[in-house]
Formats: sequence, structure tokens, C-alpha cells
Amino acid sequence: MNLRLVTLNLEQNHKRWEARRELIIAELASLNPDLWALNEIHVPSQTGRWLKQAAEKATGRKYSLLQQSRTGEESSTRAEGLLTRYPAIESVNLDYQSHDCVALAARFELAGKFLDVYVTNLIAARVDDSARQYQVAKLLEWIRTRGDADHSVVCGDFNAAPDQPSIRLMASAYRLTQTQATAFTPLREPGGSPTHPEWQRFDRCIDYIWVSESVRVSATGLCFNKPTADNPNLWPSDHVGVWADLEIA
Repeated sequence: MNLRLVTLNLEQNHKRWEARRELIIAELASLNPDLWALNEIHVPSQTGRWLKQAAEKATGRKYSLLQQSRTGEESSTRAEGLLTRYPAIESVNLDYQSHDCVALAARFELAGKFLDVYVTNLIAARVDDSARQYQVAKLLEWIRTRGDADHSVVCGDFNAAPDQPSIRLMASAYRLTQTQATAFTPLREPGGSPTHPEWQRFDRCIDYIWVSESVRVSATGLCFNKPTADNPNLWPSDHVGVWADLEIA
């Protein structure tokens, strides 16, 4: 069975969201994902719900939205999410009890096999990588408790480059689909500064799709990686996305 999976950090509703979201949907029709992992859904303005409805219009197919808010002070503003064309038979979450971060897991039964899809956004890069090492360890421990799945995929913004210890820990259990740079675009408000102005543009990969050994990757690449034609500072997000075509045996 073949699946197309996409992941994107939305940058909440910051930096001209109403213009950015049109760029996202314009590309979505050609991507046509079966599963779409979303980081930084903005809870008050229901950006995940808007994208669900717009994606259905763009592709002519139905999606379901699974969403999990962060904990603590960020519970009312940010969430992780998954848009799916397949019905989930289970949806659960992990509270890392670390920097308000969470992971969302959804289980699907496809061709008589169980596929678990995890969506997470680890703590920001300005925090020492030891915090992300802790979160990755908690995530892998949680995944092991759900070991009755035949296949598993982990998506999201890990806020760490492939040479950092947290990513090496993740790579001890999962395979990367790509390591191209995903952060950060020149996205900015008119007259404003881009996200993380102290860093170079596109100098690191921090957004990933990870697959278990039982999943074959037939193709992969970047998406949402072009600005609007008339404004080099208006991008779909401050990150670019990742897509992968997966073969589930």
C-alpha cells in the first residue's frame, strides 16, 4: 500500500497568516497527501480546522482533523495535529512534562496491518539539546509501549540538526527520509525581521519524517519551499515542509 505523508510547521498565525495560508493551499492540490502532520496549529483562530476545509476543496477528498493542544501556558494557543484521509481507530497523546511539549499518536488499520503515526514538536533550539534528548527518550519509550503496531512513522519539528545528540538518539531507532535544510525561510512582516534573525537562512534541517524498518521510502523531498511570485519575503511558513511517499508492506 502506498501513502503520501507531508509535515509542516505552520508558525501559528504569525506573519501574515491570511496571505500565507493561500500559498499553502495552492501547493496542497499538487501534493495531494494522504496524511498531513501539522505543528504550531493556532488554537484561538482554529487554523487546523481552516486548513481541513480548504484542503477538502483543493483536493476534492475528505479529511479528518486530529488535534492535541500543548500543556501548561501554551495549552490555549498551540497544538499539534494530523489531517488524514483514513479513519483513525485510536488517537492518544503523550505529555512530556517538559516545556509544555506533547506528542500526538494516531493508529490506522490499513490492509490488515496497524500503522501508528506520531506528530510532535520538540522544545525550541535556543534551549540546550539535553532537553530534546530527554523528550526523544520519552517519545521512544512511549512508542515501545505501543509495540503491537506493524509499522510506525514519526513526523514534526525536532528543533535540532542531524549532528546533534537528540537526533542521533532518534536515529538509533528510526530511519530518516531526508536531511535537506528546512529552516528558516526569509518570512517576515512588511518592515519586520524574519524568524530568528540571528541565524542564516536555510542553514539546518530540523523538520523530519522518520520511518520504522518495515516502511519503504520510494520518494521524498521538500514542499512549501517557494515565496509568492511578487514578494520574496512572503513564504508559506518560516519552515519549509517535508514530503515522503511510503510503501507499507
